[in-house]
Amino acid sequence: MGRLNGKVAIITGAGSGIGRASSLLFAEEGAQVVVADVNEAAGRDTVQQIQAAGGNALFVEADIRQAAQVEAMVRQTAAAYGKVDILYNNAAIEIRGSATQLSEADWDATMGTNVKGCWLCCKYAIPEMQRAGGGVIINSASTLSYRVADERAAYVASKGAILQLTRSLAMDYSKDKIRANCLVIGPIDTPLLAQSMADSGDAQGVMDWLLDASLLGRLGDPSEVAKVALFLCTPEASFMVGGPIVVDGGMLVH
Repeated sequence: MGRLNGKVAIITGAGSGIGRASSLLFAEEGAQVVVADVNEAAGRDTVQQIQAAGGNALFVEADIRQAAQVEAMVRQTAAAYGKVDILYNNAAIEIRGSATQLSEADWDATMGTNVKGCWLCCKYAIPEMQRAGGGVIINSASTLSYRVADERAAYVASKGAILQLTRSLAMDYSKDKIRANCLVIGPIDTPLLAQSMADSGDAQGVMDWLLDASLLGRLGDPSEVAKVALFLCTPEASFMVGGPIVVDGGMLVH
């Protein structure tokens, strides 16, 4: 008996990394998973992996910065599976640059994906959750919601915003039995992190800093974040709402 039997989950950025790991785990636990990503090939590969393991999944190509595409994503989910129980706003991008280095396009792309995209998904998924009698929202925050790294002005601003957006969602929709929480995620071995290290021009130096900052002396695995996300979707987490849930290998202890 899967822990998510009968549940319908939308996971954004599900073509790789934490999104893919979460999609595979949620499907393994019985959820019908909508794999949302801008990368069609990656998204369809996630669906194929789910189906090969006996799970149920649907790919929807969606640029979450575009309201019409997000609305269509939610509409397709409801048409295919009848409802929305879980929304995992996992999709994010990172563009390096200080306030003066960033272009307006860089800033807009970062805030559009990481903040506006999260809001749009909530805007269109919440009414479906209300009709279903409740639901769970998980947003992806970061250790950089609390601390800063050099040349990350847009990214840290976006991840700080996610903390407050999550609290606002919790305050406004808990009465509808919709629980919103965010995961404060540390250094995880994902393509996004690998690209960020490559963009730094000193990948080994960044890796050394990350390993030194972790109390466990290693990067996290995407599956470790997926397991915490799964827990937040279960009745065992029924009294958890509005919270930042830290999954960072101890980075914020420093």
